[in-house]
Amino acid sequence: MNSAHILKHVRLTEKSNKLSSDYGQYTFQVHTDATKHSIADAVEKAFKVTVTRVNIQNYRGKNKRSRTGRPSVTSDYKKAIVTLKKGDKIELL
Repeated sequence: MNSAHILKHVRLTEKSNKLSSDYGQYTFQVHTDATKHSIADAVEKAFKVTVTRVNIQNYRGKNKRSRTGRPSVTSDYKKAIVTLKKGDKIELL
């Protein structure tokens, strides 16, 4: 898989901001077929940093209902929490 297609976007939440400032961990939404090794390579290439650890969480889509009452399901997604080497940083803003 191409490393450009692995990382979809950075997830900026209160929890992810605290993880990045306290522990050097950054949260990304990634392609559902991505592995830990491919995510680490993609982050290292994109941001020129050294990755020490990658944790992955898979999420199932939520059940929703439209105004007309038709049921639907949101998309499944995968989240990766990437820990960087001490001293490395990713400037997001």
